[in-house]
Amino acid sequence: MDCITGRLLVFQLFCHCLLIPLFIFIGGGAAMSILYLGRLALKNPDCSWDRKNNPEPWNKLGPNDQYKLFTVNMDYSKLKKDRPDF
Repeated sequence: MDCITGRLLVFQLFCHCLLIPLFIFIGGGAAMSILYLGRLALKNPDCSWDRKNNPEPWNKLGPNDQYKLFTVNMDYSKLKKDRPDF
């Protein structure tokens, strides 16, 4: 896209000013979905990036590790260990 076409596209967008919120919300939704997928790939214990050194990452979670995005009325610091060591 050369400079003239880019200016024409921006000019057409400002002529149809009712489309600006649409582009903002679609761009925001796309950004939030990409950030959420990145969080799932990095923080979720079900996802293992290094199977040689860490074949079962869910076994290394402590009883007070928070890996959920949102929990209601749960204090992870007060949980006790109730599972065996592997």
